[in-house]
Amino acid sequence: MFYIVFFFLIVQRITELFIARKNEQWMKNRGGIEHGKDHYPYIVSLHILFLISFFIEVQVFQRDLTDIWFVMFPILFLTQLLRYWAVLSLGNYWNTKIMIVPGDVVVSRGPYKFVKHPNYIVVAVEILLLPLLFHAYITAILFTIMNVVMMTIRIPAEESALQTYTNYHEVFPVKSRFSSKR
Repeated sequence: MFYIVFFFLIVQRITELFIARKNEQWMKNRGGIEHGKDHYPYIVSLHILFLISFFIEVQVFQRDLTDIWFVMFPILFLTQLLRYWAVLSLGNYWNTKIMIVPGDVVVSRGPYKFVKHPNYIVVAVEILLLPLLFHAYITAILFTIMNVVMMTIRIPAEESALQTYTNYHEVFPVKSRFSSKR
């Protein structure tokens, strides 16, 4: 089961990189500007190291599927639905980088009606639950902490760029980092 989950994860990430590259070019053709370049390599490193750590911990310690897989799989399935809902809602604006087209209107449909950063929530849940699905506790704890630290840098950088170049402050006038409730 681990190999199936891990294979799906790798294929998903590679597919997302192709989508992000295509969307990046689309945004650049419309005058898009990349923000947060200084921290982006750390995000990429975090995700690559997460996959390596997850794989090694499960293989070296010969971890099996948790007994509560029947609870965790549906949660992970729902996070995937949220991921694709967010990606489809953003359309050409979805990216792994902070790419902003100055003057464009912020997307406020789909899950963005309810929460500012649904994809970051999905990633946080995955980084915690995927390793726990196979008893990879070290990976789950270590990378959850590192992801929280990374998001304290990433989210303010993204919100700052959106506030500077778009109507973000009109769409999300609330100060809360994760809620769009007014």
